[in-house]
Amino acid sequence: MDHYITGTTIKALRERQHLTQSQLAEMLCISDKAVSKWETGRGLPDLSLIEPLAGALRVSVAELFQGALITNQNRSANLLRAKIYVCPICGNVLYAAGETVISCCGVSLPPLEAEQEEEAHRLNVELLEHEYYVTLEHSMTKTHFISFVAYVTGSRFEYVKLYPEGSAEARFFRRGHGILYWYCNRHGLFCKRV
Repeated sequence: MDHYITGTTIKALRERQHLTQSQLAEMLCISDKAVSKWETGRGLPDLSLIEPLAGALRVSVAELFQGALITNQNRSANLLRAKIYVCPICGNVLYAAGETVISCCGVSLPPLEAEQEEEAHRLNVELLEHEYYVTLEHSMTKTHFISFVAYVTGSRFEYVKLYPEGSAEARFFRRGHGILYWYCNRHGLFCKRV
């Protein structure tokens, strides 16, 4: 993680659980003065207390470090609402059915916001029998390339990893209406409904 827990976060989470400083301290077997010091920024919880603190505050350790509560509103797990994450260090591609806290290579990853296609990143889609054949006229050099193309429907998330100096094309079995995503390592995520 890129930062430690703040006193403001601890206080907000404690108050959300309707706990006093004394009650939280009792749950952690520490003094209420220690909790007061954390909340006023005059001290930090010991590393051994992080997991019990998160449990007492009813959040994950990641949420405690992040300082933000994550509530996944996508209860039905509709993949059309999936969030896509790409690690800027290793290029790892991750997706989740909704809001979550994801980190890779020690970096917290924000969900990518997809833009509508533009001329420089236009996706060509052909329907060949029961497949979508997608191509891009985009450079595929080692420094500027399309990293992946994905086809997402309400129940499936399929993606094809592309590599520099390869061709920018993919095939997907047509499964009804969905969204095609593609990611340029320099310009970000793009999308198109099919």
